Amino acid sequence: MTHILVTNDDGVHSPGLLALTRALGSVGRVSVIAPDRNRSAIARGITIHTPLHVEEVALADGTPAYMTDGTPVDCVRFALLGLLDDVPDVVVSGINMGMNMGDDVTYSGTVAAALEGVLLGWPAIAVSQQHQGNPTDRWDGRHYNFDGVCSILPGLVELALTAQFPRQVLLNVNAPAITAHTPPRARVTRLGRRIYNDSLVLESQDGPRRRYAIYGDRPGYHPEEGTDFAAIEDGHISVSPLHFSLTDEQGIDALRTLLDDAGLAHEGTSN
Repeated sequence: MTHILVTNDDGVHSPGLLALTRALGSVGRVSVIAPDRNRSAIARGITIHTPLHVEEVALADGTPAYMTDGTPVDCVRFALLGLLDDVPDVVVSGINMGMNMGDDVTYSGTVAAALEGVLLGWPAIAVSQQHQGNPTDRWDGRHYNFDGVCSILPGLVELALTAQFPRQVLLNVNAPAITAHTPPRARVTRLGRRIYNDSLVLESQDGPRRRYAIYGDRPGYHPEEGTDFAAIEDGHISVSPLHFSLTDEQGIDALRTLLDDAGLAHEGTSN
């Protein structure tokens, strides 16, 4: 039977994680290891200076789960290192309350957990959901409808487990608040580009100590066809294939030339 590890960055009691666990019960055996609190925007942070605590808890429907004071990446590591009876076959992270599109993926704990699964050799999927209502409603679970994305997740998991699916790729899935079609339609996309509207705001000062707010303004994005943002605008579920290869292969020769011209290059060999 397929063994699915479910984790997230919103915390073990998030309604999105509960919806995900229920949606994947038809695919195989689901194990849950998740943070004890919201760890959004922690990206690939890990805990290296202190021991980690683990507690067995139950989700709202009684599903057993492991709760840890670690990060999303720590949760995936726990599964690799033997916290579960056996290692999982696939990692699914989410369902995040809020989108992880474009440049957001570099900050996202949701995507980081899926990426850790890929690095450990497992197929992996990160799932995020747009909320309904005002920006201030993002953290209110009552403003989310997970039904649309949950309807396609079993199929995506089964696809990721096939021999044809590339093992160095994770699927970054984002669902609109309301899908344009029933049943919902998925669109393969590339990451778009965010426009962050952050500003430096002095909130208070006590002697030499100043308090600033630098994040929080609602971000925008560059409108481009074929991106995850365009799919969401059209009411489609966005599915973006991501990988961890960060090397600029095309730029290697150009950089080598620049270093040669500057007298900084040394073409040595390694033993």
